[in-house]
Amino acid sequence: MGDTPKDLRYTKDHEWARRQGSAVVVGVTSHAQEALGDVVYVELPKVGDTVTAGKPFGVIESTKAVSELFAPLSGKVVKTNDSLVDEPQLVNQDPYKAAWMIEIEPSDPKQYEGLLDAAAYEALLASGK
Repeated sequence: MGDTPKDLRYTKDHEWARRQGSAVVVGVTSHAQEALGDVVYVELPKVGDTVTAGKPFGVIESTKAVSELFAPLSGKVVKTNDSLVDEPQLVNQDPYKAAWMIEIEPSDPKQYEGLLDAAAYEALLASGK
């Protein structure tokens, strides 16, 4: 499981979160994109939308399945990665950098600390969940 970046936080739903100034950038993990297979479509919220921790904020579709994307924390969407609309395959190519999905201005920044660290996420993966 060595491809889990140590500087990120994770959810049990296989999203990652990275602090960037006062905002938090969100995407899906390498494990998620491998499980999905070839990603063909990504639907993201609009800038200004509010997301709620643990609730769906978008949809990701692959040749195998359609899955909801879950917000790791609550807040307002301040940026979206519009390049995923035209190039959804970026999720498979570079899930931790080029394929970031949304940037959230958190309503409660302490929620970030409640997310899984890399070791806890790797333990979750090892347990088969």
